[in-house]
Amino acid sequence: MTPPLHWRIHSQTWGVEYASKRICASEGSTVDISCTYTYPPWISYKKTVVQREFWYAKLKDNNPLDLTEDPDYAGRVTYRFSEKSCSLRIRDLRLNDFAEYKFRFETNQPGGSFTGSPGSVSVSMSLTEIMEGSSVTLTCSCDANPPAKFRWYKNNQTLLLEDPSLILWYVQRSDSRKYHCVAENELGEAASDYVFINVEYPPKTSSVSVSPSAEVLEGSSVTLTCSSDANPAANYTWFKDNRPLLSEDKVHFSSIRSEHSGNYCCKSENKHGQSSSTPLLLDVQYPPRIPSVSVFSKISKGSSVTLTCSSDANPAANFSWYKKDEDSPKASGPNWTISDFRAEHSGFYYCEAENRRGSLNSSLHLIEAETGWFILLDKLMVVFKNVCLLT
Repeated sequence: MTPPLHWRIHSQTWGVEYASKRICASEGSTVDISCTYTYPPWISYKKTVVQREFWYAKLKDNNPLDLTEDPDYAGRVTYRFSEKSCSLRIRDLRLNDFAEYKFRFETNQPGGSFTGSPGSVSVSMSLTEIMEGSSVTLTCSCDANPPAKFRWYKNNQTLLLEDPSLILWYVQRSDSRKYHCVAENELGEAASDYVFINVEYPPKTSSVSVSPSAEVLEGSSVTLTCSSDANPAANYTWFKDNRPLLSEDKVHFSSIRSEHSGNYCCKSENKHGQSSSTPLLLDVQYPPRIPSVSVFSKISKGSSVTLTCSSDANPAANFSWYKKDEDSPKASGPNWTISDFRAEHSGFYYCEAENRRGSLNSSLHLIEAETGWFILLDKLMVVFKNVCLLT
């Protein structure tokens, strides 16, 4: 029968130990096989929970085949599991039941599955929580006579080491792999189960990306994503203009508006540390809003009159001044000054605000030299002589 197998990790243990190494029984009888198993109750602040327990004697598609699902044992096997104890009962023994029976349990931890393997080969690890930069020792042990020689494997690739101990100095995240050893003497060889090294580290180089990556237009759908290389995975917090915004890895705007413009950054954090991204300027572009026209001087014949046009726009708008029914602009720029106002200057005027996102005209304005009227036609607002207009 299968001998005990232990994987000792300081005061914590992953392992399966069988009550008997060999069991002899007669055909047609009933046999009980029992074992105990152990595992670390907590790993990286995560409680270990056993999710599956079963016995097997062979593989199917390279995976252990549960005896209760094996047609050769149909109706003849019974499991009994209690707190860290396991037993198998096989009734009506047959000659072809001669085999090595192994108990396996699976947990919620990464790589947290364990099988009592034949050959008495085991691997122990010097740490349970492995931080980047620390040193870890894996030790292979085997009950063999003559004494065994050892080979080490990383992700099934042979390492150039023939020693019972594998020391990883200053481990890096690239060392997060599965390891196992093979023990060999002139009578044969046996392999240990896999040991998974999970190297943990704080968040590195938090970054913010925007999708789509082209210029951001008002009304479009925009997503900001925070990413960071971290183990365990990082939690994220977003900031806009240095003020907390939300705790998610993404910020989504289904229809972005101008007020969403600002500097965005994110903080990535796990139990080992944190890092912050560089700020990303979200520049929401939009066409000019309705332009407004103002007069900052008295309107009288021979006076100097200055008209000013303004409009909220991003990018900033360019301005052109037009007289009604004339195609060519009278002037360009936000301010237009008529230095010697005469009767021929009387008429209807408007300004056009334009950027690469669009253009928009102001309302028509009547400027009358004789009366000094400045009339905003669409609002029927009349400003009389010698009164300054601010609209």
